[in-house]
Amino acid sequence: MVQLTDLLPLEKWVELENEIHARSGLESNVFNTDGIRITDNKVWVNRLCPAIKATDKGQAFICAVAHMNLANQAREEGRPVIEECDAGLMKIVVPISVDGQFIGAIGACGLLPAGGEVDNFLINRITEIDEETVSELCEDLAVIETNSAEEVAQFIWEKIEAIVAET
Repeated sequence: MVQLTDLLPLEKWVELENEIHARSGLESNVFNTDGIRITDNKVWVNRLCPAIKATDKGQAFICAVAHMNLANQAREEGRPVIEECDAGLMKIVVPISVDGQFIGAIGACGLLPAGGEVDNFLINRITEIDEETVSELCEDLAVIETNSAEEVAQFIWEKIEAIVAET
């Protein structure tokens, strides 16, 4: 089976992650089929996500679940998916497929959808982070408009199609 590193070396995947972040303000990571990040590149785009991911339950029941659900949807539909994670933040997942075989995905997340709100109660229930602390961590959350998210998804999709076409 083709691996992500057969398409690009890790440093080129990092460059793409950084390019997506610079263009969108979203945190961006490349994931293998098991939902594991293939690079150690980390750019936090808010104060809430690192607090959620610092708890085992937050990582397992908010972040990982959102990624796996959206990656499966993107794999099945063969196109980018834009949804909110359970915390209420925007998440974009773009499938990476070679000859019809799903080999991974790019996820971009961490901004608040326009008109959306963070689910303080759910975050508290899962992570045990105090709801007031959650509110404080959300005070400076950047917002992303739906059309901007769609443009980012299209940009990533076109990048992936070009990378796959070169193999």
